[in-house]
Amino acid sequence: MAIDTSKIKLLREETGAPVMDCKRALEESAGHMDNARQWLRERGAAVAEKKAGRVASQGLVDSYIHGGGRIGVIVEVNCETDFVARSDDFKRLVHDIAMQIAATDPKTIGNEGNAPEEYPADEIPLLKQPFIRDEKRTIQQLVHEAIGKLNENIVVRRFSRFELGA
Repeated sequence: MAIDTSKIKLLREETGAPVMDCKRALEESAGHMDNARQWLRERGAAVAEKKAGRVASQGLVDSYIHGGGRIGVIVEVNCETDFVARSDDFKRLVHDIAMQIAATDPKTIGNEGNAPEEYPADEIPLLKQPFIRDEKRTIQQLVHEAIGKLNENIVVRRFSRFELGA
């Protein structure tokens, strides 16, 4: 099936995925944009699984202050190279994670080795939470999409959240 280049361009602008991946996603989904987006998400998860063992020793520490200075967050997210750490896509991911932490006050990241299968409703770990800007995706899916897009392992290493008077 021949895919119109305008659809490929639109999907690339929306997702930031490589051009050939966008083309392949549209071909696999018979030109349906929603199905192509889903295909790209699944591909990102598959790429993330392959890259999970790679060392992520570079990265970025970001802060976010919310509520007129009443809530503050500092978060460390690691990747493999400083080139990716300086990219706008990575910086946006780290800032979105900091905002998520400020909004939801998670107690754990969710990638700890001894994490239980089930969590109490008020203790959902960061990676399992629905993303505050798009409730259809979790933070883990957001990270997997970034891994697929940037082609490097990405790990949320640690965070601290401060709330005035808490």
